[in-house]
Amino acid sequence: MPWRSTGPVEERLRFVLDAEEKVESMAELCRQYDISRRVGYKWLDRYRQHGVHGLEDLSRAPHVHPNEIPPQLCERIVELRGEHPFWGAKKLKAYLEKREPGTRWPARSTINALLKARNLTKPRRRRRRAPGRATPLTVGDRPNLVWTADHKGWFKTRDGQRCYPLTICDDFSRFLIVCQTQNSCAYKEARPVFERAFREYGVPDVIRSDNGSPFASASLTGLTRLSAWWARLGVLPERIDAGCPEQNGRHERMHRTLKQETTEPPGSTHRTQQRTFDDFRHMYNDERPHEALDMACPADLYYPAPRDYPERQDEQTYPDDVAVRRVGSGGTFKYDGATLYLTRLLKDELVGIEQTDRRYAKVHFNLVQLAWLDKYEEKMLPVADYSLRDEAKAQETTRQ
Repeated sequence: MPWRSTGPVEERLRFVLDAEEKVESMAELCRQYDISRRVGYKWLDRYRQHGVHGLEDLSRAPHVHPNEIPPQLCERIVELRGEHPFWGAKKLKAYLEKREPGTRWPARSTINALLKARNLTKPRRRRRRAPGRATPLTVGDRPNLVWTADHKGWFKTRDGQRCYPLTICDDFSRFLIVCQTQNSCAYKEARPVFERAFREYGVPDVIRSDNGSPFASASLTGLTRLSAWWARLGVLPERIDAGCPEQNGRHERMHRTLKQETTEPPGSTHRTQQRTFDDFRHMYNDERPHEALDMACPADLYYPAPRDYPERQDEQTYPDDVAVRRVGSGGTFKYDGATLYLTRLLKDELVGIEQTDRRYAKVHFNLVQLAWLDKYEEKMLPVADYSLRDEAKAQETTRQ
């Protein structure tokens, strides 16, 4: 016959039943069960108050925790999360501390635990990302050195019209300069938006974009009507490599926030959608703490550019050691007896030709290098096509 095992609750029940029969004194009974009289009276009282369930072990958790969040602070955090459902614990804490500095707000980890307990967070799916690489892009180390521009992916408003938001940001401060609804990505819609931005915030040194319309083309120079106009103003058009949106990662990250907070669901018309964009732009620039800015807001760091928008544009000038040629109506210019095609976008404009060695020369318009001129072959080479240029140099070395 196997030994009969008993647990603590069974032993306590035997004890209280023996104590209720009062056959022996409490002191003698406690000696038999090898417990103190204080413990014996405790279990007897629990049994009389709660029955058998009173003999079970109680939770050892403290009834009051010194670091527990007061209920009113919990509700304030949850309320703010409801107003901004895509803000994390770090942004919520920074926002509350800025607006209510006299309140002792809990730590970020505590706020995050509160959000998880209320099912207000969604785990982010981790993706495998391609490794980054070094690129010769301008580093925006001050406001207005680099602006970034892009069209967010189109979506339909509830009246069935397509909306193509055009966004412009300052790369250094993350200040959202423009967020404008548009019917298309055409030049005629984009230029007035940039003109208004230049008049209000000044002219930057560089505008970075992707390789899509209306910012870039597949032509020899890569210029479009829009980027050629930037070049006339003395703004350097800078394009990221094709298929590398991570090179404009700050702008793409802003687009994700823009989509989360303004396009789901979309507005009923372009007008109502623009009002939503305007509200988002104010919140993004003036209220939303930015982690990359040490929880400051973009408006705290941004100031307009010192260079005003020129309403009248003078003809380009070049140094004395640079040959100057005027582009004809067909997009060509003449140099050393050869007629070379450049682009029709610069019709009647002056371009500079800067000799670098016996064979090659840089062709540029204002600050923008447009192409390489191969005088031996009497043809133009794209700026980025180093393979052709190096191959021609190797042939020249072999011939010599």
